[in-house]
Amino acid sequence: MADDVITGWDLGGAHLKAAQVERGGRLVTALQVPCRLWLGMDELTRSLGEARRQLRRSRRHGVTMTGELADLFADRAEGVARLSQAMTETLAGDEVRVYAGQLGFVASPCEHWQAVASANWHASARFVGTRCPQALFIDVGSTTTDIVPIRGGQVDAAGHTDDERLVSEELVYTGATRTPVMAAAESVPFGGQRQRLMAEHFATLADVHRLTGELPDDADQLPTADGRGKTVEESARRLARMLGRDLQSADLADWRRLAAHLAERQRQTLHAAIDRVLSRGALGDEAPVVGAGVGRFLLRPLAERLRRPYVDFSSLVEGEPATREWAARCAPAAAVAILAADGW
Repeated sequence: MADDVITGWDLGGAHLKAAQVERGGRLVTALQVPCRLWLGMDELTRSLGEARRQLRRSRRHGVTMTGELADLFADRAEGVARLSQAMTETLAGDEVRVYAGQLGFVASPCEHWQAVASANWHASARFVGTRCPQALFIDVGSTTTDIVPIRGGQVDAAGHTDDERLVSEELVYTGATRTPVMAAAESVPFGGQRQRLMAEHFATLADVHRLTGELPDDADQLPTADGRGKTVEESARRLARMLGRDLQSADLADWRRLAAHLAERQRQTLHAAIDRVLSRGALGDEAPVVGAGVGRFLLRPLAERLRRPYVDFSSLVEGEPATREWAARCAPAAAVAILAADGW
């Protein structure tokens, strides 16, 4: 029955994510489809159609977003307005509420656009707080990482807007797949020397994590930097280009070693940001790291370095194993679905 299913939507600039729960809170569906929003609103229309073909009929929807940042829009206020309108039109006749951070769900997102803009991290953290009263919630997505302290079951963030969160380092622009390699390091050791990388979008961290063997096979849904395939060899060829070299100029083991170095540089970036957040002293040493996102494979080693327990987001939700796995990758969508099921 449509009335028994609640849908959560996360409208990103590169992916559309959706999750559905039954009224008791059990997840029945979680999915992600590419949505290159910078190309135009037709991308959202296409992605919504693809997602809805895989979803159950539902009459109640919770929506969160980060896609308002896409340069398709003149500013974030326009982005919130157009994305909200698109959802209202697509889901005409259904009940649609938009998540507005500390305000909860609102029926008039344009009036609260500043609270609505990029509030998906807050929804995830708010849900985690209902399961883990003390925790450091970290979501490593395709593009960004959220680092959010949870204390007394409440979101204890220093920043709420994107700029505030960048300043506090609760938002770090590094992700598991879309981040260009040139953003991970300026220079690297290679062949016994140190070499600067090219400031070109020749390769991404999806290539790096594919070479280290850590990236799940189905995690990278967008085209590669050169529009070619996603084999280990093709990833190594793109990474070689970052050094102004060709694939055959070194062995595959050398490119894997370089990838491991770059993956470690990314972990160091995250570790430094986490240390900054933890230095506020809000969390005790026993508070676990709760990991979410497609890049959460980066977090278990970090939790060990921090000497903290690790809790996977998938263990906090109910459902079949495959559904819980995708819910962990699509944490904001799962969170707004569960929060909406609990009531506006």
